[in-house]
Amino acid sequence: MAAPSRDFTAPTLQLLTPDGELRPTPEAEAYLPLVEALSDETLEQFYRDMLISRRVDVTGANLQRQGQLALWVPSHGQEAAQVGSGRASRPQDHIFPSYREHVVGMIRGLDPVKIMNLLRGVTLGGWDPAENGNFHLYTLVLASQTLHATGYAMGLQFDGDTATGDPDTDAAVLVYFGDGSTSQGDASEALVFASSYRTPQVFFVQNNQWAISVPVSRQSRSPISLRGGGFGMPGIRIDGNDVLVSYAVTRQALEEARAGDGPSFIEAVTYRMGAHTTADDPTKYRTDDEVEYWRQRDPITRYRAWLEARGASAAFFEEAEAEATDVAADVRARLLDATAPPRSAIFEHVYSEPHPLVEAQAAWLEAYENSFEGEGQ
Repeated sequence: MAAPSRDFTAPTLQLLTPDGELRPTPEAEAYLPLVEALSDETLEQFYRDMLISRRVDVTGANLQRQGQLALWVPSHGQEAAQVGSGRASRPQDHIFPSYREHVVGMIRGLDPVKIMNLLRGVTLGGWDPAENGNFHLYTLVLASQTLHATGYAMGLQFDGDTATGDPDTDAAVLVYFGDGSTSQGDASEALVFASSYRTPQVFFVQNNQWAISVPVSRQSRSPISLRGGGFGMPGIRIDGNDVLVSYAVTRQALEEARAGDGPSFIEAVTYRMGAHTTADDPTKYRTDDEVEYWRQRDPITRYRAWLEARGASAAFFEEAEAEATDVAADVRARLLDATAPPRSAIFEHVYSEPHPLVEAQAAWLEAYENSFEGEGQ
């Protein structure tokens, strides 16, 4: 008897080549009309988003090195995956990030200073999702957001807020997680429930090649996108440094989710150019040649080449540079003015209604603090 095949492969969908030429792979051709329908203004906005993301990212890293942030989580290199997918969502959709999707939050209306306040330690949660484009809170416990997202998507079904046939109101859920998180049990549990209930949901894996210092080759012997089929949902692998394919594939998947066709699983193959966080030293586990290989596939450089070939003016690129510089400078200035909240804030959002236990704890803390008055004078 012949041994079963161990050749597990999956095509990587791409619209833009690394040189910025519009040349769809065969599997991606069907998505081209979604890009052709976009206005010049929208296409240029993709570039603005990516450029602003990188400038804010550099600012965050610098602030951490200067002692103004306890930690920064870089997104350098992953701009196309995030901008394309983020722009594919509708206002009524709910976004569940991990902790690296800074520009997705900005696209949904989140002030990036709120992200920095979280990493500075002057906020206890960060922001109210309802007031910030349904962009939910960052999750530092790996893969737990996949369960939160799946539960929320089930709730949309139970409440009748999806699959009604009205694209202006039907909602879906988009959840981000990394290649490292796919090894967590929470992710598998979320995929089981999503498939069983056919939730209006898109799982978006940013495969940036490294789970801190563990290469993706050690976590998955086959393309991560193949896991979608194993759980009973479409699995699609895309070039995560191609903002156009990221937009088109996510847009289609979200529309199918809203229509009641169930969840999808997208693997965006990209690269984390910086460290996992500013507490990490990637030179300890990866080579300069590897980094250079991905630098030559930079998502912003690729997209700019395509825009220039389409006729985007020099004035546009100058304006985009100036805007990105202004946004980053504004974020830095306002972050430096951030102050710590009062200690009482820790008790304010534990329960939706007053609770005697919380009130007793708040009173104890106040009495404890007051007991030190006059000391050291």
